[in-house]
Parts: sequence; structure tokens; C-alpha cells
Amino acid sequence: MAEAAARKGRRRKSGKNGKSPERLQEAREQWVTFRLGRETYGLKALHVQEILKATEISPVPGAESFVLGVINLRGNIVTVIDTRKRFGLSEPEAEGVRQIIVVEVDEHALGLLVDDVDEVADVRPSEIEPPPQFESDQVARHIQGVVRRDSGLTVMVDVRRLMPSQEKAAGAG
Repeated sequence: MAEAAARKGRRRKSGKNGKSPERLQEAREQWVTFRLGRETYGLKALHVQEILKATEISPVPGAESFVLGVINLRGNIVTVIDTRKRFGLSEPEAEGVRQIIVVEVDEHALGLLVDDVDEVADVRPSEIEPPPQFESDQVARHIQGVVRRDSGLTVMVDVRRLMPSQEKAAGAG
């Protein structure tokens, strides 16, 4: 009887496709994926409030170079940043319809101007690999990790690190 229980216990160690039950039962997180050029990035969906078509943005004098300005979203003022500039990327090759992902970070709304929003993807935390080493800290400081997907790599962004510096924000308001 003990031998049968031991065999039964061994069988439980691997589920479908040889994966451990812990891996199969690991909670998935939802990430909103978006594009900047040909690259795919992701943000935790729990931070995303909504996705808008790019709209008129009022500039803010003296703001950091990547801050495009502000929009009025149903009575709430939302700072909008150019995500490409924040990451040190070049301007888009073609002027297309861009979108704004409105996120909430520490009770502050922030709009991220992106080229396109792709999908909501389910990701296990164990699938997020440590970020690669970059020569430029301008990119690395915003990255939480990288996920390998069938369609290629998705760079997972730490949305808290995208906020404009508090000193500049205080001076602009």
C-alpha cells in the first residue's frame, strides 16, 4: 500500500506536458501589450485605467523633454508622456494613429503615448526573465523583465519608473 501511495505521489509531480502542478497552478497576471515601432512592451493591466485615441495635448512649459503636456479626462488632468522619448527611442517613421494608455501609479494618473495597443496577455510571474544588461541606463531603468512569446520578446515595463520626476512636476504645477 505504501508503494502504491509513493507511485501515486510521483505521478502528481508532473501534470500535462510534464509541468509541475505548482507551475500549472501558478497565478497568471494580465499585462496590456503595446508597440513602439517593431518592439512589443507590456504593462501590468491592474495599472491601466483606459486606452484612448491620441487627442489634443496641452503643452506644459518647463516640463521634462519627454512630457508632451496634459489632457482633460472627464475633469481630471492627466500628464501625457511620449513613451518613445522616455525610452530614448527615435520618432516613428510614419505618422499613424497613436494611442494613449492611461495608467494609475500611486494615485496619480499618467498617459503613455504609444504607437499601438496589441492585446491583454496572461503571463506567469515565473515567465518573466531578468532584464538584459544595457549600455544605456535610460532604457534599463524602466524594465522589469522580458517574456519570451511565440511572436517574439515582450519587454515588461515597470510603470512606476515612468513617472516624471517629482521635482519637475512640483515646479510645473
